[in-house]
Amino acid sequence: STPSLSRRALGFATFSIVGGLVATTAIPAYGARSTGAAAGGGTVADRTGLQNLTVSSEAAGQTAVRDAFAAPTQAQLDEASRQAAVLSSSNGGEFTTVQTRAVGDDYPWPYETIDDDGGGLSPLGYYYRECVDFVAWRLNRDAGATAAPWTYTWGNITPMGGSAWEWPDNWAAKGWATSSVPIAGCVAWWTYNHVSYVQKVNDDGTVLLEEYNYGGRHSYVTRTFPTAQVPLFLYPPAL
Repeated sequence: STPSLSRRALGFATFSIVGGLVATTAIPAYGARSTGAAAGGGTVADRTGLQNLTVSSEAAGQTAVRDAFAAPTQAQLDEASRQAAVLSSSNGGEFTTVQTRAVGDDYPWPYETIDDDGGGLSPLGYYYRECVDFVAWRLNRDAGATAAPWTYTWGNITPMGGSAWEWPDNWAAKGWATSSVPIAGCVAWWTYNHVSYVQKVNDDGTVLLEEYNYGGRHSYVTRTFPTAQVPLFLYPPAL
């Protein structure tokens, strides 16, 4: 049966603080369903099932790559403290590694109507042209699933809620691996309700990201960003 849907457009600004630099942005992301607990924001600080997972010692250093900067409010500082728990822990569950392909927009539904204009859900269960749908597509592509039956869908990777904000809760509930250390093909998770796909881990302490709906554009974007400024990386689960 069709799951009950409720739209969440979290447009609040958040940030990450590294070496005295404060980055700010705001991006909406939509999933097929949001849970009441996640909507209240009460679960991120309570993720106690995560243990540190060291994958590589190469993701060291950083460059002065940044998007935009502004002085933080007290509310933002409080949020940073709450999110620090995510950075200080990760879990050692099963995951899969992949060989990424060349950078480029291969998203199958780039012209579908977005949710704001009355559009519906993609075959993966997320709203068309949202960050979550693009990342789910990339996970499928890397797993060799470029058409139905899909390997990764809303129903099996984010059943607790499909908005980007809720993805770590789903990973924690399933016991899937997360870390502060990126690997190619993993998911970069942001506190401002956004996820990106990690195309490449660079030697200079940055990651090359591919994503949809960065800045609310509902289109394809690439960025190079300091690894240390990404709050959490979610490893592709072995399904």
